[in-house]
Amino acid sequence: MSTTTAAHATTEQENEVRFRIGLLGAFIPPIALVIGSIYFFVGEQVFDLTALAVAGFIGIFISSWLARSQSNFWNAAIAGVSTKTAATLFVLMLMVGLLSEMLKTTGVSSGFIWLAQTLNISSAPFARLTFLVTGAIALATGSSIGTMFTMFPIMYSAGVAIGAEPVLLAGAILSGAIFGDNLAPISDTTVISATTQRYRRREGLADVGGVVRARTRYALPAAGITAIGFLIAGFVMADDSAHAVIEADADPTGLWMLLAVAALLIVAFTKRDIYLAVGVGLVVGTITALVTGLTDLPGIVGASEGAPTGYLITGFAGMLPLIGLLVAIFSMIGIIEASGIFDRVVASLLSRPKMQSVRGAEITMGISGLLCTVVLAGLNGPGIAFAGPLTDKIGGAAGLHPYRRSNVMDCFAMVGTVVPIVSSFLLIASVGTQGYEGVPALSIFAIVTAAFYPFALALVLIFAIATGWGRTYEGQGGVEQADPDLEYQAELTGTVPVMHLK
Repeated sequence: MSTTTAAHATTEQENEVRFRIGLLGAFIPPIALVIGSIYFFVGEQVFDLTALAVAGFIGIFISSWLARSQSNFWNAAIAGVSTKTAATLFVLMLMVGLLSEMLKTTGVSSGFIWLAQTLNISSAPFARLTFLVTGAIALATGSSIGTMFTMFPIMYSAGVAIGAEPVLLAGAILSGAIFGDNLAPISDTTVISATTQRYRRREGLADVGGVVRARTRYALPAAGITAIGFLIAGFVMADDSAHAVIEADADPTGLWMLLAVAALLIVAFTKRDIYLAVGVGLVVGTITALVTGLTDLPGIVGASEGAPTGYLITGFAGMLPLIGLLVAIFSMIGIIEASGIFDRVVASLLSRPKMQSVRGAEITMGISGLLCTVVLAGLNGPGIAFAGPLTDKIGGAAGLHPYRRSNVMDCFAMVGTVVPIVSSFLLIASVGTQGYEGVPALSIFAIVTAAFYPFALALVLIFAIATGWGRTYEGQGGVEQADPDLEYQAELTGTVPVMHLK
């Protein structure tokens, strides 16, 4: 060992975070976060990320008191927050919040509801329409939970009134929200899944536009399966003896805001620069909203009765709870990394025979995304933030391209959103079915039977991992390539490469 290497190793040991109760001390913050998520989101039905962030910081403070070195502990926490991944994510979340709020307040959902009214859909295909409309709104706004809160009072009440099966309607709204969240470039889950994956053969993190483009090969087939499933089930279970019209705000003017969505998607996919894409979307959307009368200057940014107004203000403020939660999560990740746990887990996994294949690595990445989401009450954004570093290490060691790593982790995390008992998504869906006269509220166990999209996505990903369909490796300069670079594989493993086995 060279003098420089030995000095580096010594410095790492000196900065290592150790606890009086052993490695358990590093897991106190995540455990506190899990307890907080279950208590607030499942037990008390308080859907506020600020409360969850506070629970995480309580765990961090408790853990700090058990650390042998306060300075090492807090240095590690700060190092976790100050990484390029974290900084990139914080900035993107603030920008995305502005765009998402603009689309919500300017009436995109009203435009889609107008379409539903105009088409005069009967009860049989209504569940499929509900899935497609909900998915389109979630894709445009990047908010799955927000879309669910919006769509249940509209599409669920209308569907029940015209004779559509309530379980199918609830499952369609849930599935549509998850589908849109899965594919939206401005979704927090998309941004987190991309920015937690580093390139190995060039500088930088995975770009959101490239990740979304690669994700369409999994999300769109799953959405197609889901739409067919809802159509068939709708015809089998529909009751056309009931008739009603959709009683909700319906205004075709809101559809003009799709220009902003189109501009965002075109720039994101062609330039692969999410900062530029969001900026273009904001400019196009703001001009469109002003010209069509969907908003005025105070609706963009202003003040009234001593308080700021406008979607730029509310969009920025709306992201602060999530950023607070992400600060807590990245602090925890920094602490866990400094304790050496990640390195031990990765070394242990890579030493197993089954992990000496890319398929084994992808299975591990998928399971990590699913489990981290499940233990955090089905909150896929925080779950992906936790699973991201492990996925980056495992997938990077296998030579997989950051796009493939991001998508395997993210798509399995979507499945984790609908595991009963601990699922915030199922709970919100159940709450959304309450209060309708003559229609009993649905339990989470009933709704999960109609959550077609997450399960269709799981089938697509299982097929992709088993067959190698869509699998890409990181080539020279970070390019995607279908086959591994054998010389690079040998460099990664230090031996004859075996990670290329499919």
